[in-house]
Amino acid sequence: MRLEELTAKALEVTGVDRYQLAIAVAKRSDQLQNGDTSKLNVDPKAYKPADLALMEIAEGVITIKGFRAIEE
Repeated sequence: MRLEELTAKALEVTGVDRYQLAIAVAKRSDQLQNGDTSKLNVDPKAYKPADLALMEIAEGVITIKGFRAIEE
């Protein structure tokens, strides 16, 4: 899946705006770089930590807490 499609899916799943998503991806990416294991069944060496974090959020295996959903 292309990065743009993955980002759109993550925004749809979480209901947050792109800035909050960027913060969540950065935080999860930092966790992955510091030894946390991925919750997806993929080879973590095949992806950059930020891409892997975005994939986890888009698939719904990681939830974003503390942010408000966007009201339409």
